[in-house]
Amino acid sequence: MSIHISAKPGEIANTVLLAGDPLRAKYIATNFLEDAQLVSMTRNAFYYTGQYKGKRITVGASGMGCPSIGIYSYELFTEYGADTIIRIGTCGAYTNELSLFDLINVDQAASESTFAKFAWGIHDELIPHQGKAFDRINAAAELTGHSLKRSNIHSSDIFYRKDPGTPAIAAAHQCLAVEMEAFALFANAQYTGKTAATLLTVSDIIPTHESISADEREKALLPMITVALEAAIMES
Repeated sequence: MSIHISAKPGEIANTVLLAGDPLRAKYIATNFLEDAQLVSMTRNAFYYTGQYKGKRITVGASGMGCPSIGIYSYELFTEYGADTIIRIGTCGAYTNELSLFDLINVDQAASESTFAKFAWGIHDELIPHQGKAFDRINAAAELTGHSLKRSNIHSSDIFYRKDPGTPAIAAAHQCLAVEMEAFALFANAQYTGKTAATLLTVSDIIPTHESISADEREKALLPMITVALEAAIMES
C-alpha cells in the first residue's frame, strides 16, 4: 500500500477533494462533513473521510507543487481506488481581467514542468481536465448561485522569479492565472484513466499587487468549498 498515505483499505472514498494546505483539509472536514474520521496523518498531510449530504467523500492535502500532488494523487488513484479528484486551491491572476475572489474552473493546465514527460511519456505542455468533474463543477456552481470563469491555467514550478512579466508559456496558451499543481494532477488522471478537475479562487492580482488578506481567506474560500462539495456528490 501507499507509503505516503496511511489510511487502511476502504477508508478513502471514491471522490476526493485535495487542498494544498493540510489545515484547510481539516477545516473542511470539521465544518462541512458529518461523522468525519481522520484516516491518515502521515507527514501531517491530513485525510478525513465523512459524509456530505449523505454521500461519502474524502478531503485531504496535496502539498505544494507538481511533485507533491503527483505523489498523493497517484497513490489515491492506484492504491486506494479513488475515481475522482477535485483540487481546490488559490491562484494568482496574470491580468486585470480577473478580480479577487473570482472562481476559476480550469479547462487546461500548461506547464514547463517535466513531470508528465518523465513520469508517463506525455510530451504535451498543455493537458486538459479529465472526465466529467469539470462539467459537475459547472452544474454545482449554477445550483448554488456562484459565478465561474473557465480558463487555462499556468502550473508553475516557480513561486519567486527574477522576471516579473508573464511567462511565455502562459501567454502562448492564454492562461489568465498561475498555480502549481493542476498539470501533474491532470497528467496522472490521464495516465490512469481517472477523473480530475481543478477549482481555484483568485487570491492575488499580480500586476496590481492586490491580495486577499489572511483574515479574509477563510471566508473568501467558502464559495469554492461549497461548489466543490456539491460537485463531489453529483452523479456522473
